[in-house]
Amino acid sequence: MTTEPPLRPGNLLPPRVLVTAWSLLVLIAVLAWVLTVGQARHMGIEPGTMGMGVPLFLLLWLAMMAAMMLPSVAPVAITWARSIGRDSAGVARAARTAGFVGGYLLVWTAFGLLAYAALAATGDLVHAHPDAGRWIGFTAFLLAGLQQLGPLKNVCLRHCRSPMSQLMRYAQFRPWARDFRVGAHHGLYCVGCCWGLMVVLVPLGVMNVAAMAGLAAVIFTEKLWRLGPVFSTAVGLAFLVLAGLAPSQGWLLPGLEPSDAPMPMH
Repeated sequence: MTTEPPLRPGNLLPPRVLVTAWSLLVLIAVLAWVLTVGQARHMGIEPGTMGMGVPLFLLLWLAMMAAMMLPSVAPVAITWARSIGRDSAGVARAARTAGFVGGYLLVWTAFGLLAYAALAATGDLVHAHPDAGRWIGFTAFLLAGLQQLGPLKNVCLRHCRSPMSQLMRYAQFRPWARDFRVGAHHGLYCVGCCWGLMVVLVPLGVMNVAAMAGLAAVIFTEKLWRLGPVFSTAVGLAFLVLAGLAPSQGWLLPGLEPSDAPMPMH
C-alpha cells in the first residue's frame, strides 16, 4: 500500500490529486474568463462603473473573481472536501466542493459592493476633475504596495498557503451548511490577502483583461509557489514604484482616462 507524500505549505495536495482538484474548478474559471473577456471587448476601459448598475456589476464581478481566484483556491477546496469525513468521494465530494466554493465566492461578491462604491466615487471625481486621476492612481498603487508589505497580508497569505489547521477546526461544526461556512471563512482570509491587488484595478481599469490576467498570475504565484511570500514582497515594492510614477506617467492609468463618448453596452 502506497502512502501519499506529506502536505506542505503552498502544496496542500500531492501532484496526482492536484490534477483532479484543479480540473473542475479550472474549467469553471475558464468559462468565467470567456464571459469576462467577451463582455470586456464590448465595454472597453473607462473610469468608474461604466454605466453599470449594481446587479450587472456584481454579476460581472462574480465572473471575474471566479476567473481570477478559483485556480489558486482549488487545492484548498478539494483538500477540505476529501479530508473531512469519509463520504467525501465522487458526487459527495463534488457537492461539498460546490458548497465551499459558494461560500468563498459569496464573500468576494460582498466585497464587490465596496468595489462598486469605490469605482463610482472615483469615476465621478475623474469626470468632474480630470487631473484628479493621477492622484487617484498614486493613492491606489500606494495602498496596494503598503498592503502587500503589511502585517495583515502576511497573516492572511500564511493562512491561504497552509490553512489546514483552521480547516480541521471546522470539522467540529454541525453539518448544516458547514462547507459553505468554511468557504466563507477562507474567503475572508483571501479578501484580507488580496484586497490591495484588487485596488489597482481602479487605475488599470476594472474591465482591463490584461490587468486581470496579471493579477490572477500574481495571486496564483503568491499562494502556491514555494517562494510566494518573497514574491509578494517584490510585488509590493513594484506597486510603490508605480505609485511614484503615477502622477507623471498617465499611460499607467488607463482606467482613469475619461473618454469623450460613452461606450455602447451589450
